[in-house]
Amino acid sequence: MAKRNMREWKENVIATPRKKGAPVLTFPSIQLTGATVKQLVTDAQTQADGMKFLTERTPSLAAMSMMDLTVEAEACGSEIRLPENDVPATIGEMIKTREDAENMKVPEIGAGRTQIFIDAVKKASEMITDRPVFAGIAGPYTMAGRLIGMSEMMMACMREPEMVKLVMEKCTEFITKYALAYKENTNAGGFVMAEPMMGLLSPKLSREFVTPYCKRIVEAVQDEEFVVIFHNCGGNVTKIADQLIEINAEGYHFGNVIDMADICPMMPADKLVMGNIDPANQFCFGTAESMKSDTKAVMESCHQYPNFVISSGCDIGPNASWECIDAFYEAIDEFYTERGL
Repeated sequence: MAKRNMREWKENVIATPRKKGAPVLTFPSIQLTGATVKQLVTDAQTQADGMKFLTERTPSLAAMSMMDLTVEAEACGSEIRLPENDVPATIGEMIKTREDAENMKVPEIGAGRTQIFIDAVKKASEMITDRPVFAGIAGPYTMAGRLIGMSEMMMACMREPEMVKLVMEKCTEFITKYALAYKENTNAGGFVMAEPMMGLLSPKLSREFVTPYCKRIVEAVQDEEFVVIFHNCGGNVTKIADQLIEINAEGYHFGNVIDMADICPMMPADKLVMGNIDPANQFCFGTAESMKSDTKAVMESCHQYPNFVISSGCDIGPNASWECIDAFYEAIDEFYTERGL
């Protein structure tokens, strides 16, 4: 099957007045298929079937893979916990010293569960032809944080910057290879690069330790048929908007700690700007009424920007309420219908 021109797709989304929602919705597929979370993240067919079920069940703009931020660290040898019905987590830290960083090997594609995820997206992109399929990959700083430790990473940036940069180089090399494997072996339209840990840094530190590495990955893999959506769910995005623009992804996805109306005018008009309904308080623990109210409020504040696409603020958990998921899509329809669109 011929690949889709994703830049044209993006331009069509921007030009369409009545836009579809694009929540990051893969984990809740277990409620449709009867699979466990563990099966979803360890079996390619289960994952692909889940993504296909979701496209049949929801009018989403795209089919998104989940943000399992343990896959890349596991490929390096990190120990991970795989609960039956909760999202995976890394255990402990692999890299504690400069020597550990020097000894870190850049994994081959196929290490850990990387091939399972590539196979899942390959199968999904063969089954789903009416909308793009996006893979999910951790950003290099978030991957490094899993290897060094979340809180340790912050201190290491200030106390051992050369060690951090050595790990960042290796993570960037691996993520570039991983993204190219998706590009070359699947019909995916691109990937969401999840860089949540960037949101914890000051503009100065993100300029030094994150932005140049993410930019290199985008430059190495993005073209007309394969685009990057950059995800940052931190509260600092309005302070680093210039850095985000520099990364030059075709889309940007923001978390619910910020007001979308603050970031939309700061981003280029030819890039998708996506977000940001609370994935926990609304999708998991909200009501149909609260979901509709929040969704319409965000759309009201941002719909004047043609490049804005309503989405969840982050990956949605496996136990999300389908009443709330349905209400999210209903709110989108109601919002446009009320405006005669």
